[in-house]
Amino acid sequence: MKLALIRAKYDPFGGAERFLNNAAEALVGFGATPTIITRAWPASATLDIAHLIVNPGYLTSAGRDRGFARAVGQLLRVTAFDLVQSYERLACCDIFHAVDGVHAEWLQQRQRVQGPIARLGVRINPHHRTLLAAEREMYTSSRLRAVICISEMVKRDVLRHYPIDPAKLHVIYGSIDSELFHPKHRELHRLPTRAKLNIPAEAPVAIFVGAGFERKGVKVFLDAVAGVPGLYGIVVGRDKRMQHYRARADSLGLSKRVVFTGPLANVKPYYAASDVFVMPTLYEPFGLVFGEAMASGLPVVASQQAGAADWITHGVDGFVVDALDSPAVARSIAAALADPTMGMRARQKVLSHTPAAVAARYAGLYRQLLECASPKGD
Repeated sequence: MKLALIRAKYDPFGGAERFLNNAAEALVGFGATPTIITRAWPASATLDIAHLIVNPGYLTSAGRDRGFARAVGQLLRVTAFDLVQSYERLACCDIFHAVDGVHAEWLQQRQRVQGPIARLGVRINPHHRTLLAAEREMYTSSRLRAVICISEMVKRDVLRHYPIDPAKLHVIYGSIDSELFHPKHRELHRLPTRAKLNIPAEAPVAIFVGAGFERKGVKVFLDAVAGVPGLYGIVVGRDKRMQHYRARADSLGLSKRVVFTGPLANVKPYYAASDVFVMPTLYEPFGLVFGEAMASGLPVVASQQAGAADWITHGVDGFVVDALDSPAVARSIAAALADPTMGMRARQKVLSHTPAAVAARYAGLYRQLLECASPKGD
């Protein structure tokens, strides 16, 4: 079987690409030959897979998206694949892997923190209009045979916004390496990492990991840290407005209690240095960092708008609250810190989501689609 995987911009370290990598590895194990179609192939890519470059010129982001869609369509007309699986909103795909969630839902959630002028700007922005039109065209395309949703939340969002047969929607979570992310790292890394960050050995610590601070809730994270006496915070990740968030921390009196590390290649020592993981995101289709933190033995505080809430039983192995309710986030952090057994219950929750189990789910779906497509008697 030859299968095309379409991702316009492949980031070897992106969360969405980890889902793509899971699918590609499952395909190879299934005996298939996957090929990635992309605008560029980064030198840092570690995935050993065939790739085709499609990179037409463009002047705007909307023109970039439309040009890529046209060029991919032209390529598929002259190159034979048994199945086409896209990570972009393209009407020419058989399978859509909804790693980026539902754009219509993200824009709706974003309005909760936007003023009238910002909302108007989004409505007239050609980039968003192009994405919304492409999303609708794809979900209403007769060619679309399956949608891989990375959480039950994404499945609900698709059904809320688009008229699609629910039987086409399949929930397949990402995999978590529970040996790579493990509480055993605390013995080696907890105290040295705290010392490097000037965090007292016995202080309670909340950690946030993610890029794109507005969407993922760093403002509410900082407000919540300020609301828990003696709590320290670690913010791992990058954002264009890093200085804005540092200033926010200073205004809350957190200049000595919150550390901004920037992006890190290895976050395991920082999980080991922490006591609770917190991401009050406005919209996160899943969030594999939640699973990594849980595997590391940390209770988690997630928002209702995070797909990873599927894995959390409120008050048992973590907490699920509204993304903008900073007092509720603070109360949840305090409750998690008060229960020393919650983190190990969180770890138990993710142990079944192994790479092998996830690969089997992908293989099962591909087998089902190919059998349905084969003529009787084949």
